Amino acid sequence: MPRLPDWTVPAGTQPKPEDYDYDLDRALGAVVGIRSIVPADAFSAETLGTERAGNGVLVREDGVVLTIGYLITEAEQIWLTFSDGRVAPGHALGYDQETGFGLVQALARVELEPIPIGQSGALQVGERVVVGGAGGRTHSVAARVAARQEFAGYWEYVLDEAIFTAPAHPNWGGTALIGARGELQGIGSLQLEQPRGQGGTEHLNMVVPIDLFKPIFDDLLTLGRRNQPPRPWLGLYATEVNDRVVVVGMSSRGPARLADLRTGDVVLAVGGAEVSDLAGLFRRIWAQGAAGVDVPLTVYRDGKTFELRVPSADRRRFLKAPRLH
Repeated sequence: MPRLPDWTVPAGTQPKPEDYDYDLDRALGAVVGIRSIVPADAFSAETLGTERAGNGVLVREDGVVLTIGYLITEAEQIWLTFSDGRVAPGHALGYDQETGFGLVQALARVELEPIPIGQSGALQVGERVVVGGAGGRTHSVAARVAARQEFAGYWEYVLDEAIFTAPAHPNWGGTALIGARGELQGIGSLQLEQPRGQGGTEHLNMVVPIDLFKPIFDDLLTLGRRNQPPRPWLGLYATEVNDRVVVVGMSSRGPARLADLRTGDVVLAVGGAEVSDLAGLFRRIWAQGAAGVDVPLTVYRDGKTFELRVPSADRRRFLKAPRLH
């Protein structure tokens, strides 16, 4: 039976109720634990595994939980552990590829208070926040907003302005970013490192801003996705090397591999427009049209430059649909 983890955040980084102008324990009471089981033949199992665990946040009284989507993608079983110790099954309602948000419906009555949704656009760099994990204060981090800036992920993902917090939460997936008024400001997605003085590094959490969730909330509830044509997806993984975009991997069944794109290829341009970073690459791919469009790439390989057209796809078609259990 799923239960909350038995580790705790170091005492010095735990939030203290007297430091905040809201009921800290009430706000943290909306954070839940999430565990999911994914079939071994699921498309995402090759990169995300078949057993996933993290956090989510109760955002409606009827048991709707907001989380980060990779925790629930293709899950055949989802279990939610609430702050009062109860465990209930859940059902994946939706997953938004563009933001990474996921929604889960608890399949049991939930008698807990949801957290109000705030406005992440008002958050300032340096502002004090709480990164809340399931289990209350001992599983949460008193943090600050370290930066607000563009983020590009190698898996064809871009946020125009992500939120970065420090110190980092050790179990970051699906954590609740709670602002000065006790409102939800974002959902934790990743842990990253950045250089710090004298050769050291600082660990940060990347958080998806809650303002990106508001316009798609109803779509995820009713359709399971945003109500617009899906973006073209190539199934490539890329990185930046000396102002060049280099392919470092590909999905085993994705369009890029089928079109004979290869690891080590340098993508110089998309549709005739030069690209030099990940965000530029992915935005140019998406600018070609909806999923299914041919994406023209200019590629450098083994001393030669050539053109390659990749028939794009809708990534959702590769994923197993949610099912009740």
